[in-house]
Amino acid sequence: MHPIAFKLGTWSMHWYGVLVALAFLAGLWTASRRGMRWGLRPEQVGDSGPWLIIGAILGARILYVTTYWKERFAGGPLQEIFMVQHGGLVFYGGFIGAALATLIYCRIRKVHLWKLADALAPSIALGYVFGRLGCLMNGCCYGSTCEMPWAIKYPTGHETAGTLVHPTQIYDSLLSLATYAFLAWLYRRKKFDGQIFASYLVCYAFTRSFVEYFRGDYDSGHIHGGFFTPAQLVSVGILAAGLVLFTLLRRNPAHPTAR
Repeated sequence: MHPIAFKLGTWSMHWYGVLVALAFLAGLWTASRRGMRWGLRPEQVGDSGPWLIIGAILGARILYVTTYWKERFAGGPLQEIFMVQHGGLVFYGGFIGAALATLIYCRIRKVHLWKLADALAPSIALGYVFGRLGCLMNGCCYGSTCEMPWAIKYPTGHETAGTLVHPTQIYDSLLSLATYAFLAWLYRRKKFDGQIFASYLVCYAFTRSFVEYFRGDYDSGHIHGGFFTPAQLVSVGILAAGLVLFTLLRRNPAHPTAR
């Protein structure tokens, strides 16, 4: 079986932007439909969209710039920091930024935080499916050397220098799709507000840590202890947060009336 070869160019960046936009739209639409089951009005979910987008982009870009400041930004033109269209968004940063924006939105609009978080949680996983496919088209977040039949190959000018690599973006997409299906199923059966969001944190921490073992886009300076990637270390905190929320929030049974 011949490896899949990718050709990168301007069209790839266009598709990257399209897929990221599709991730937000698909996530918001499915969340607005889902939230009605537990007392959220569609507009309460839809109105959070601009907050989520701004928070996610700012958080994702800030974390990327701070992580790769020496390698890609120090000594260069400062305007490159704002060139999001050139790639360079870190999911964990975007997730933290979106979470803070959601918290502010709920306080200002008097929306029940954990009901909204539960409605959005499966949609985050669904949006991640499209987002990682965008990474595949963009050529970022690529994998390490691979000799399996499903290995992919980027052009010689790519950082992988034409070698066969793991399609880590596809791994992430498939695992996220499975997470979405599980959380959507669990949402109809949830026992307390915040259960779905807490479950998402736990699921994502495990799936992301697993895929990180196949990543090839980190240099030695970003591998802690010669083994752990930055995302795996953050995943420990995400896992802990999910378990703590699950323990604390389960004391308050869910009911369909929004508070």
